[in-house]
Amino acid sequence: MSKLYIVPTPIGNLADMTFRSVDILKSVETILCEDTRTSGKLLKHYEIKKPLFSYHQHNEHKVIDTLIERLKSGEIMACITDAGTPSISDPAFLLVRACAENDIIVETLPGATAFVPALVNSGLPCDKFIFEGFLPHKKGRQTRLKLLASETRTIIFYESPHRLLKTLKQLLEFFEGERKACVSRELSKMHEENIRGNFSELIQYYETHTLKGEIVLVVEGASTK
Repeated sequence: MSKLYIVPTPIGNLADMTFRSVDILKSVETILCEDTRTSGKLLKHYEIKKPLFSYHQHNEHKVIDTLIERLKSGEIMACITDAGTPSISDPAFLLVRACAENDIIVETLPGATAFVPALVNSGLPCDKFIFEGFLPHKKGRQTRLKLLASETRTIIFYESPHRLLKTLKQLLEFFEGERKACVSRELSKMHEENIRGNFSELIQYYETHTLKGEIVLVVEGASTK
């Protein structure tokens, strides 16, 4: 019976791969991946030898029909990304939706994703939160920030090193008051760093510290008082 497995991969530390994930990747017929070179290193580490199919944001619309036909014919596939859980700011949503529309079984494995450890480590409330992913780069960015300014739940963003300072300065501009925030980068890796402070403190810090790696920004929600 055809099936698509959604398999999370480590966000940095290869030891975070689960036993079940390794077993599934060894059992499927084809592995869909963003970058065959990046995934190739992971698969080699775990001695997994399977055909790879390039599936990423630039071709996902074009290959959906082909993949669905292959699944409908009985093929068993797994979908992974360069790091983390597919569909969370990465390709997979379109494929999962198409599988649902075609009555193809989808099984999603639990595993690594960057925003959960960043949220827990931030020291900010974890009982209620929203995940925003990446803010729009240009069009709609200010509109989105103005809308989020009144959000009372903890807010989680993904950000790139070269845009973090811009984002922090805009948050200081659009969000009322000095909110607490935490910048987490290189999670699970040797040089993991979690810097906490208000917007001004974080701006001052990152104006003199070089940024590298993947970043999760966790921001305190608006006060309800």
